Order: sequence, then C-alpha cells, then structure tokens
Amino acid sequence: MSTRQNSFFPDGGYGWLVVFAATWCNGSIFAIQNSFSILHVMLVNANQQTNESVSQFQIAWIGALSMGMVFLCSPLVSMSTDRFGCRATAVGGSLVAFVGLLTGSFAKSLPLQYLTYGLLFGAGCSYSLQPTLVILGQYFQRHLGLANGLVTAGSSLFSVALPVLLEEVLVPLGLERTFQILSVLPLTQAALLGATFRPPPTPECHGDVQSNTNQTERSNQHCHNNRLEENTFSGIRIFCVPSYRMWAFGVAIAVLGYFVPYVHLMSFVQEQFEDSEQKEWILLVCIGASSGVGRLVFGHVGDLLPGLNKIYLQAVSFMFLGLASILVPQCLTFEGLVVVCVLLGVCDGCLLTLMAPVAFEVLGVQRASQGIGYLLGLMALPMTAGPPLAGLLHDQLGNYCLAFYLAGVPPLIGGLLLLFIPRMHHHLWASRAEMLPGLRTAEIEIIPAGGLDRNNQPSFTLKIVTEQKHASELIQMLTGNANLTELTASVVTAEVDNDDDDDDDDDDDTSEYSTATS
Repeated sequence: MSTRQNSFFPDGGYGWLVVFAATWCNGSIFAIQNSFSILHVMLVNANQQTNESVSQFQIAWIGALSMGMVFLCSPLVSMSTDRFGCRATAVGGSLVAFVGLLTGSFAKSLPLQYLTYGLLFGAGCSYSLQPTLVILGQYFQRHLGLANGLVTAGSSLFSVALPVLLEEVLVPLGLERTFQILSVLPLTQAALLGATFRPPPTPECHGDVQSNTNQTERSNQHCHNNRLEENTFSGIRIFCVPSYRMWAFGVAIAVLGYFVPYVHLMSFVQEQFEDSEQKEWILLVCIGASSGVGRLVFGHVGDLLPGLNKIYLQAVSFMFLGLASILVPQCLTFEGLVVVCVLLGVCDGCLLTLMAPVAFEVLGVQRASQGIGYLLGLMALPMTAGPPLAGLLHDQLGNYCLAFYLAGVPPLIGGLLLLFIPRMHHHLWASRAEMLPGLRTAEIEIIPAGGLDRNNQPSFTLKIVTEQKHASELIQMLTGNANLTELTASVVTAEVDNDDDDDDDDDDDTSEYSTATS
C-alpha cells in the first residue's frame, strides 16, 4: 500500500536540475563500466608486455571487481545515505572514484590494478550512484518513471560517445594517459552533485515549506536524525516482505551473465571477425544508443503501469537479454552482431530504468533506499563471478561460444521467476483475508486542515486490513497523533466494507470522525 502524497513531491522545477546532475553521474559511471571491453583489450596488451603468462581470466577480474564493488557496497551505501544524506554520500563516492582512476594510471601490476580500478574506483561508483536513485524518489512521484528514464537515457549519451573517444583518441595515448583523462569525469561529478543534491522539504516534520534553503536543510537533517534508529540498522526486515524477497533473489540470479558481453565482446569480435575491417567499438555505440532509447521509452511506459505490473516489463527484458547473449556466437556476419547488440541495449535500458520505480512500489518511500541497497548487494557476487568464469572457459576451450551460451541461461531463469511476483503478491493478501473471517478493509481519507474542498485540497487514502469492531479505535489512534493532526487532518472519514450477506447492517458500516487541528 502506498501513502505517498502528490502535493509534497515537487515533480518538476528544481527537480529537473537534480535530474541533470543525476544524468551526469550515471553517464560517467556506466560509460566507463560499459566500455571496459575496450579497456580490457588495452589491459591485456599492457600486461602481456611485462608478463607473457597473463590470461583472460586474470584480466577479467579487474573489470569484474569494479562492477562487483558497485553492488557489493550498496547495503553500506544505503546506511550512509540514511545517515549523512544523498549529497554527502554521492560527493564522497565521486572523490573516491577519482582517486581510484588517477592512481590506477600508475599501477603497473595486476594486484595494484585490482586495488585501484577494481576496488577503489568500483566502491566510489557505488557510493555516488545509489544516492541518484534515491533522491529522484524524493523529488518525483507522478513522473518518477519519466525522471528515471531521462536520467538513464541521457546518461546513455556518455555510453555512445566514450567508446568513440577511447578508440580514436585515448587508445593511441596509452593506458596511463587514458586513466588520467577518464578521472576528470568523477571529479567534475563531485562538484556538480555537491552543488545540486540538496534535500527537498519533508512534510513529515513540518507542514509549511521553508523559503530559506538553509532552514529547509536544517529541518530535513533534523528529520533524518529522528528516524536514524528506526531506519538505519533495521533494513534487513525488508526481506520479510515476500514480494521484495522474490524480486531481489530473482534479479540476483538473472545478472550472473549480465556483464559478460560488456567485458568480453571486443575480444570475441577480434577473434571471430579477425579479417574484417569493421571497427569493433561500433557495437558498444549501438548498445549505448539503443539502451538510451529503451530507457526513455520504458521509463514512460512504466509510469502507465500500475503497481507491481512494472515487474512484467523487467521479466520480459531479462529473458530477451538472455536470448541476445545466446545469439552472439550464432552471428556469422558483423551486421547480424549489430542487430543483437541493439536488442541487448534495449533490454539493458528497460532493466535499469525500472529498478528504482519497482523498489518504491514494493517497499514505499521510507524503505526504498534500504531495498535498493540490499538488492544491489545481492547482485554483487553473481555480477562479479560472471566475466571471470567466461574468461576461464575461453582459456580452457580457446573460444567464447560456450561462455556466451551459458551467460544467457541465468537471465532466462531470473525472468521466469519475476513473472510470478505480481500474482503471488495478490494471492498473499487475498489468502490473509480469507484466513481471518472477521477482517474488513477500512478506507481512511485524511483531508488537510483548511476545508473540505477536495478539488483544491490534496489528500491520500490508506487501505488498512482490520477487524470491523476495531475500526473506531484505529481512527481515534491515528487522529490522536499530534504530528499527523498538525500536518494534515481536520476530518477523517472511515468507510468499512462489509462482505456479509446481511444487508440490513450496511448503513452502520460508515462513520465520520472530526478532529480539530491544533
């Protein structure tokens, strides 16, 4: 059930500046991560000059560690976001990512590359990426899917441009200069996020929006401090929500093969089409461009789908992504591989765009940050293991065919699991009502102080399952809360549905309760 209230979400205005900053952050991170296939080739060449025995398996761990850290750190990022806010967490993460790339330019051995690009840069990406997902949910409600779509679609422009920049400009400069130039992106990101990621005013703590920015930030910080003990270390309870539990584990299974194409695609093309004059980086441009289109389109489509129906889009996208991975070795021409990469990009765009909206639907605003964090944390191990396992298969078999075939299986299985979540969620609520025959649904409408003009006054509805005889006590308990009364309530109306066959008592099922706002 959702208690989010339209009037307290800007849904525009300053929020679009936040969208721009989040776009830069997502673009910088995913452009570098998704272009690792080019960096992978550069790292292989650089390490083979000093160590002839280096394998694809060893090099793949550099990119896998970096992407894995993005997800592994997510539960800690959730706690940091709740404790310090989105701005401080994102800026700190951006600076760590900058240090990781800059120091990585001086790393000449595999262990140092694991530490700098793999661990430091990956952890910095995690701490700067996740707050961008959370803060959009604070600034948008009706247009949350569109905002996520714009962020992810805009960031895909980075994924389109960076492969061209890498292949045509940076690769000739060498690995050291490439890392140094790339480090400018997270440094610029730190300045931009610090300037824009201020917290919006929260109605939970006061009813009037402060005009002074400093007063608003102090009030929001007070709200965060009051909720720390309640939210920060109790996030593990979200796994008690069956819908979230199945969604999180389904996604974790599906991403085992997700990152394999982004690491090994360039090496596969060089082996499969070694006599071709086609430029391999065109494939990464196709993935980035089609991903941008998919993010924008499915961000808007997600807004049109009510509740957990958004998960159906994710499920279908995972299954098509698995199919695309299986088709990669079947492509006998470069043009056919381009078509497969376009399909891969569209599926990628849908998955990324819907991640945050689904979390908000399943868990609500207050626990969405925790939910996203634990979800990404569960994705860390399979996301990290996929590319090295593909590299190991290549080292043993001499080609990538089996690696891409097996990479397509987990997304198919995960997608099938996600298809059952909306029906399971509905069945659980229905079975609870059947097991407890005395239960009724109480609909409580809370109207803001100042009048009953429902056309001009914002309101929201809570649907609560309770025994009919306790409905009056529930209303009095809600309206007796000083914070709730001061914030919104002047009249509370409870309509209790009676499913009994006796129609004579229907008139007694509706009661009105009035409370004076202090």
